[in-house]
Amino acid sequence: MAQTSINIRMDENLKHDFDRLCNDLGLTMTAAFTVFAKAVIRRQGIPFEIAKNIPNTETMAAIEEVEAMIENPSLGKSYTDVHEMMKELLA
Repeated sequence: MAQTSINIRMDENLKHDFDRLCNDLGLTMTAAFTVFAKAVIRRQGIPFEIAKNIPNTETMAAIEEVEAMIENPSLGKSYTDVHEMMKELLA
C-alpha cells in the first residue's frame, strides 16, 4: 500500500507528553495516529466520547452558592486570621 504524509499542529508540551507516552507503550507517534485512524474507520466515528464537561448537581449548587456570595458578601463568612479559619474548619 502506498504511503502518504500528513502534518499535524499541536502544542509543543502536548507533543512531548504524547511522544513520551507512545514510547512507554512501545509505539511511535505515527503508529499511534494510525491506530487512531483505523479505530475511527472501524467505528465510523471517534472511538471515545467527546462531550462538554457538565458539572453534576452538587457542583452546580456550589457554583451558584459562590456566585450568590460574590453578589452579596454578607451571605458567607469571612476571616482575617487564617488560624481562626483553620480552627473552625477542623472542628
